[in-house]
Amino acid sequence: MEKFTEDETGSFCSYLSEGCRLCQEGAKMVLFVTGLCPKNCFYCPLSNERRGKDLVFANERSIKKDEDLLKEAELMNALGTGITGGEPILKIERVLHYIRVLKSSFGKEHHIHLYTSLAPDKQVLEKLADAGLDEIRLHPPQTSWNDLKHSPYADALQNAKELGIETGIEIPALEGAEKVAAFAEEMEVFLNLNELEFSDNNSKALLKYGFCLESDTSSAAAGSCKYAETAISACKRTHFCSSTYKDAIQLRKRFQRIAKNTAREFDEVTEDGTLVYGIIEGGDQELAEETLQSMEIPSELYEVKDGKIEIAWWMLEELKEEIKEKLEPSGSRLLIIERYPFEDGMLVELIPL
Repeated sequence: MEKFTEDETGSFCSYLSEGCRLCQEGAKMVLFVTGLCPKNCFYCPLSNERRGKDLVFANERSIKKDEDLLKEAELMNALGTGITGGEPILKIERVLHYIRVLKSSFGKEHHIHLYTSLAPDKQVLEKLADAGLDEIRLHPPQTSWNDLKHSPYADALQNAKELGIETGIEIPALEGAEKVAAFAEEMEVFLNLNELEFSDNNSKALLKYGFCLESDTSSAAAGSCKYAETAISACKRTHFCSSTYKDAIQLRKRFQRIAKNTAREFDEVTEDGTLVYGIIEGGDQELAEETLQSMEIPSELYEVKDGKIEIAWWMLEELKEEIKEKLEPSGSRLLIIERYPFEDGMLVELIPL
């Protein structure tokens, strides 16, 4: 049996693909190319906002033009991109275009991997290889796991390998995962196992199939990790990614990376990669700006926006009484907020002063 390394989140591996290495650094941009998909996997976590809709997102940014994509990659200083969906192969020309745009903008070293639940034929794989795809991960549905050797996935894996694309299989850790592991070993490809997770969209289906939460503080499905432990002995190059790892490490590092590249001088970046700053909103904004200037607050410690002024939270906290005295009669509100480091990122906490 291969030597496995394990971390504090419960993830373990004997092999990490280049795509996984960059994900661990938080250096991969997530490019969601479509919410359309011909499969109906019961464990699919995709939200109603994206599921079945032909939309494109880079991380949380809606993509309408190539410039939007490049801006998001630059904001996080992305070293690579993971292409996902829905089913990306349904929009193959879009995928090829984005691969070329990213490679031409950031160089051949910008690593791109792609997930697909289909078994792309040789012609499609040749197009992907020609565009510059570095890595592909096939996601055969659980219904096909008993006989993968005689399925189209076998040919797809072999063809991808011959075209020089790093090739693997990625599945949730479910019953039968050991059969996929044996198949991956026979095909000489890597295997990624993801801990099954409850989401708003798949929870009813998971409960119907007999799954339950591992604990009150985790979204992981009880028993998923055990299926992974059973499978690892069958494949030399395996990686199990725990639910805790994705939330506590992978996502946080991506947030930290984005925050580091986007934070203004007065934003505080937290350990979780969120941004904290103060807001003066509503009321007489011209008076609010004049008040800050009269207090000789350095211009680099605040930013005037439409309908509000964003300011260093510690400065707002320190001068709140004086600012309130001048601005409250005009209807201004003073707040401290914490949010995700995206444009219009989700609010984590709001504290009125």
